[in-house]
Amino acid sequence: MMASEKQKIEKLFTSLCQQPILQFPQEHKKLQATTKPGVYVIRKKNIVRHVGRTHRGKKGLFQRLNNHLHGSSSFTNEYLKGNGAILRKGYTYQFLVVKNARLRALLEAYAIGTLCPKHIGLGE
Repeated sequence: MMASEKQKIEKLFTSLCQQPILQFPQEHKKLQATTKPGVYVIRKKNIVRHVGRTHRGKKGLFQRLNNHLHGSSSFTNEYLKGNGAILRKGYTYQFLVVKNARLRALLEAYAIGTLCPKHIGLGE
């Protein structure tokens, strides 16, 4: 990675960490997220539980976070034992729109390495 690209990722990471922290909605309430592509962080009690990004999908971050909420993701299946509704109980998320696919992938990797989600390396 070139120095300027690394600096760009570091700035994006800072921006991601400064985004509003939102609660997962209660049942029958709408998830607050954009349909644009990006990177997101899921926390419980300020502990990072998951970092992810959009790969494809027409509804971007909204679709990806909604997938977690409804048990349609590997994170939900492996870490939350398939029960995405648990996210409604004290979990928060924040996200940053990143249109460029390479920058999304690099930001996700940087955020995972920096924030070290709880489930990484535990086989849980």
